[in-house]
Amino acid sequence: MSLPSLIRRLSPGENVATAERGRVGGFAAYLVVLTLLFIQPLWRLAAHAAGSSLHSHILLVPFIAAYLLYLRRAQAPAAQASSLTGTAVMGVAGAGVLTAWFGLRGSLSVNDGLALAALAFICFVAAGGFLFLGSAWMRASTFPFSFLIFMVPLPDAWVDGLEKASMLASAEAAAFYFDLAGMPHVRQGTVFELPNIVLEVAQECSGIRSSWVLFITSVVAANVFLRSWWSRLLLVAFVIPLGILRNGFRILVIGLLCVHVGRHMIHSPIHHRGGPIFFALSLIPLTLLLWWLWRLERRPASRR
Repeated sequence: MSLPSLIRRLSPGENVATAERGRVGGFAAYLVVLTLLFIQPLWRLAAHAAGSSLHSHILLVPFIAAYLLYLRRAQAPAAQASSLTGTAVMGVAGAGVLTAWFGLRGSLSVNDGLALAALAFICFVAAGGFLFLGSAWMRASTFPFSFLIFMVPLPDAWVDGLEKASMLASAEAAAFYFDLAGMPHVRQGTVFELPNIVLEVAQECSGIRSSWVLFITSVVAANVFLRSWWSRLLLVAFVIPLGILRNGFRILVIGLLCVHVGRHMIHSPIHHRGGPIFFALSLIPLTLLLWWLWRLERRPASRR
């Protein structure tokens, strides 16, 4: 029997499938090597997130991104030729961030240093995607890859600015609620003099953690359930006033409890550990808006 007859020739479809499996396998191997190279800052990032009330969500971000990729597996095109432009852009960006991290390590806080390390890692992950899977595949997977940005801890300066802005806005919301409830009060900035007690809306009471998690939740929900850009934008933008009103409502509840139950309620669990309760309450209007937008998008055009 001749040698050619002993060789199994692949059909074009089989060739494409084999090449795609090779590219996906190459990308998986690249991620393993990249993770090992970044294992020290990634481990420190995980420990930092586990001990932080603001950044604890970081531990879930890679798993959520992987799940979002899984949801889009049927729509993703076949892995094609490498995108040298995308690889170069993201590789250069990653190298630049990595250089800044090494150069500024002595002057950065632990949080800010880990933020630069995480950002460099994400840039190199995207560079590998362009290299092994191609621009069409990366374009179809834009959101799952972009979602990895939530692995980056918020810089300290950003947190300070957001906390101050949220503190002032929450004080305005609390004043509105006190007026609405008919609660006698005298306000001086962020300090409220109520009957038998004085409440101060401090920076640590800004509710930024709940608002940040609510923002991330809205981003995921908007992308998974909604189709148009305007409905997605509306849902995400709704989180800003919702977070302010939720925090103002929490201040109202604590104030009412202190006035009508006793001053000791300022030290009660509803004050120190009641965040999850009010976060859950804020999910109700967010879910209702999501449902309304979802229904609106699926109505026939003639009925809108």
